[in-house]
Amino acid sequence: MRQTLIELLESNSTHADEFQSRFDDVQDSQRPNVVTVCCSDSRVLQDHMWGNDHPGRIFTCGNIGNRVVQRTDAGEVVSGDVLYPVAHTGTDTIIVVGHTGCGAVTATYDELTDGVSEPAGIEHCLSLLKPRLESGVESLPSNLARAEAVNRLVEYNVDRQVEFLADSDDVPAEVDAVGVVYDFQDAYSDRRGEVHVINVNGETAVEKLREEHPRIASRIGRLWEY
Repeated sequence: MRQTLIELLESNSTHADEFQSRFDDVQDSQRPNVVTVCCSDSRVLQDHMWGNDHPGRIFTCGNIGNRVVQRTDAGEVVSGDVLYPVAHTGTDTIIVVGHTGCGAVTATYDELTDGVSEPAGIEHCLSLLKPRLESGVESLPSNLARAEAVNRLVEYNVDRQVEFLADSDDVPAEVDAVGVVYDFQDAYSDRRGEVHVINVNGETAVEKLREEHPRIASRIGRLWEY
């Protein structure tokens, strides 16, 4: 048995000691306030980034590229992972969480610019990102370094995922769709791990967002207003 599993189980014992009474109110049902769609990158701490230690508060989804799109025989639809809490637990806020240095966005960028070869499962994921990032790649300023280009496409991808939610008949109009970026590369500020709001219900203009949401004005910002 690998040491990694042993260490994880030891950490879980501490977790279980701390959480003995925290499941009392959610034994039989859940009513999460928000569903987050995060990239499954190991550097993206899905609950910890919000300081969450309350079971039942956040419904978390994860996949490479923080995608809300699922391909079915009927066409592209909002992923059931995202839609479930909206449809069944009264969740009224969806947060799409991109992050700086995203590997899925990087791979999609490379696929669109140079062509890459990936295993079929990864290629399927990239195929859901490529049509949404293609116009972003074409619009990038030509003088950007690769890392800067990727981080701008991270924002572009978040915008396209929020747009898909807003356009879907399966997401009620009263549900808020918010796009954010989790930064651990000092791209937005020197506070590593800070979340920056870039999109609220399809609005992406920074000054307008700050006017409309003054309580979080300092947390609203973008690298790219295209």
